Amino acid sequence: MQGSTKAGIDRPEQTVRQPPAPEDIRAQLDRIMASPEFPDTGHAHSFLRYVVEETLSGRSERIKGYSIAIEVFKRDERFNQDDPVVRIEAGRLRRTLERYYLVAGQKDPVRIDIPKGKYVPFFSWNGPIAEEAPHRSSPRSSKYPWRMRWPALLGLLGILVATLGYWMAGPPASSTTAAGPDGPTLVIAPFANFSEGPEANLYALGLTEELLTALPRFKEIKVFGRETSEAFPPEVDPSRVRKELGANYLLAGAVRVSGDRVRVTARLLDTKTGAILWSQTYDDDVRSRGLFAIQTDVANRVATAVAQPYGIISKAVASSPPPDDRGAYDCTLQFYGYRAELSVEKHGKVRMCLESAVARFPSYATAWAMLSILYLDEDRFGYNPTSESSTPLERSLHAARRAVELDPGNTRALQALMTALFFNRQLTEALRVGEQALATNPNDTELLGEYGVRLAMGGQWQRGAAVLDQALALNPGGAGYYRGNRALASYMLGDYDTAVVDIRQANLQKFPLFHIVAAVIYAERGMMEDATREGTLFMKMRPAFLPNITAELTNRNFQPEDQLRVIAGLRKAGMPVRAETAETTSPPLPTSDLPSR
Repeated sequence: MQGSTKAGIDRPEQTVRQPPAPEDIRAQLDRIMASPEFPDTGHAHSFLRYVVEETLSGRSERIKGYSIAIEVFKRDERFNQDDPVVRIEAGRLRRTLERYYLVAGQKDPVRIDIPKGKYVPFFSWNGPIAEEAPHRSSPRSSKYPWRMRWPALLGLLGILVATLGYWMAGPPASSTTAAGPDGPTLVIAPFANFSEGPEANLYALGLTEELLTALPRFKEIKVFGRETSEAFPPEVDPSRVRKELGANYLLAGAVRVSGDRVRVTARLLDTKTGAILWSQTYDDDVRSRGLFAIQTDVANRVATAVAQPYGIISKAVASSPPPDDRGAYDCTLQFYGYRAELSVEKHGKVRMCLESAVARFPSYATAWAMLSILYLDEDRFGYNPTSESSTPLERSLHAARRAVELDPGNTRALQALMTALFFNRQLTEALRVGEQALATNPNDTELLGEYGVRLAMGGQWQRGAAVLDQALALNPGGAGYYRGNRALASYMLGDYDTAVVDIRQANLQKFPLFHIVAAVIYAERGMMEDATREGTLFMKMRPAFLPNITAELTNRNFQPEDQLRVIAGLRKAGMPVRAETAETTSPPLPTSDLPSR
């Protein structure tokens, strides 16, 4: 949750924003009550209004299960804790609030939460602020003179008590990150335990917990938090999830432990149709790694398959678009389509779409990150140059830094910053950001691929090739851009047979640099007809590249000896590189220790 602040009074000189005042909170309460995304099921309206008003009136200590049962649910004085109505309805209220802020209340000014295990609400500002609000509680304030009436003072003290209780108990689980337009939403049901014994049950619980940690790292989807997950049984009907929460997808599964063998089944369901979109079974042996290592590995593999940019959810959304304009979220889908093709036509369309998205959603970090990469492509690929006063590299770096500022843990934002720094010739800093991004989300194949490319071009060809192999193993059908760079790495490592296989699998016919890499690879293998064809295509698409070959390679952080290798390969392919630019003899070839793939 963003913008949480501890309530306080009589601190006129502080620079931290004051907590919401009672009138702010009551306005937010009315806003929630009026929303169709907060239906009055199970006395939700009266329940929420009761706990909010009691807190604002300074009577938070009275908010107990007994008082709620009497005042809200009209139980008689014989009510006791054997009646679960308050606990059940409190859990439902928490889930309804969580859904409200995921859907309709993303941009509401005030957030109202009810921490798990308590009934006293917590109030905070919902997101960062542009400027300091007036200090309502200053003794000099005209709104609250020093002769403040006791009810108002007690109300503020009630907020303070609730806030302290909140921080002692810990914040409620929530997956909401930087503000952005609606995207796909996912609920993780507790994984079922199909075995006997406490160890198997612990493993099922642990696997669910690992998934609740791994999946929210992918910023293109929104994952309902732990409170919501725990509220459903393992075999919950997908239609119930959609009816109660409006979530698009349900991830469910089961664990079976038999002796030393562990089997995990996982499936992703469309909550609208109940269709199984994806399922997988994972088998392992606890003698080799142990239960906890296995559950972490399985959770990462499930998260990667389901939530990565080219994963199951992304494909499901793209293949079944709603009839109306999907707005800003659609721009992110178009971005991944562009990355798979890297055509100048798609570049212009997606750039325009993302520029419109950040204008309408200025806090949408993912859109800023993607826009940074598209600005960079204006420079490195020569795509759709504009007449703006700032250079594409300057705009790229600005957009990347904006994305990271909005959401420091956003994988796409860190990827964009890494790439922008790389092409601004800040190699060391770029790779440092890349390592930080990998620590944030080691399962994102888009990030893995880009980081592998940066390592390779920066001179670490062996390590870069290994990272690219990891990305392609996780996502065999991923972007041809990474396959093409893997082919270049094989060429630079002297593994020409693998280079030929990789460049043929890349097949990026609309991407100019694909053809120049193919030309040098084919020439090295004596496939001169293919080399000539690819070289001719490249010259038609990027005629200004070869006359500036040294600058182009330097801007990509190619080391001097690597530049000589590339230039020698171009000359071998018969491409018109100026004699003074290249050495007449090739430098020694490195010995590749890559296994044959």
